[in-house]
Amino acid sequence: MITAIVLIQCATESIPEVAQKIADLPGVSEVYSTAGHVDLIAMVRVREFEHIADVIADSINKVDGVSDTETHIAFRAYSKHDLEETFAIGFDTE
Repeated sequence: MITAIVLIQCATESIPEVAQKIADLPGVSEVYSTAGHVDLIAMVRVREFEHIADVIADSINKVDGVSDTETHIAFRAYSKHDLEETFAIGFDTE
């Protein structure tokens, strides 16, 4: 599982609508509205590195209202939860 954290700038007046459109995209597991220097943070989880571009460059960046993104790729996850198990629901593990 490859995880990307996407920091998103968007039109302030349309944050809820932009967040919902992004949350509905395949590969996006959750979207948070935030205080600070970014408006939204999206968690993208895909099986193959090549799919990162499909989700971010081809989908998130094209959502009406998104003005800028900054993407961070996670190397490791440190959690007391089994993240691989949690996000594997619906994926073929073969």
